[in-house]
Amino acid sequence: MKAQSILVALSCAWVAAACQPAVDMERAEVEVRAALDRYVECVEQEDMEGYAEIVAHDAAMMNFGAFGGPIVGWDGLREVIEGQYAALDSVQIEQSQVAVNVMPGGSDAWATSLWQFTAKAGESTLELPVRCTWQLQKRAGGWVITHFHKSLAAG
Repeated sequence: MKAQSILVALSCAWVAAACQPAVDMERAEVEVRAALDRYVECVEQEDMEGYAEIVAHDAAMMNFGAFGGPIVGWDGLREVIEGQYAALDSVQIEQSQVAVNVMPGGSDAWATSLWQFTAKAGESTLELPVRCTWQLQKRAGGWVITHFHKSLAAG
């Protein structure tokens, strides 16, 4: 009887797994890369509307920029980005070594990338090597960034 119960449970689990739609992991990776490219594009073009579409608006979200303390929630992030747009001109981001990892199930992903961030702050030019870690989630509107951590490369 115990063997039959185990066999029935395993059969049910197998049927449930077989009924799940297959996730196209390659397509998900392409979509995540496109979301990261869109993020960069929005920062370079000072496109707050586009930025708002690619980043989650979760109140509990916490991000870390290359400078300063934690950035809490969408309102905190919007304030930081608007301040960046006001303080910097001619932002250019060269993105390299993008590595995307889509989690089983296809609705969550994490990624890493390197940036060469260049901008004008008044008469000064900033050139910063930035390391980025990203967490994304697939939601009704597509992939959105739910967390990022940026730091300056040492040396």
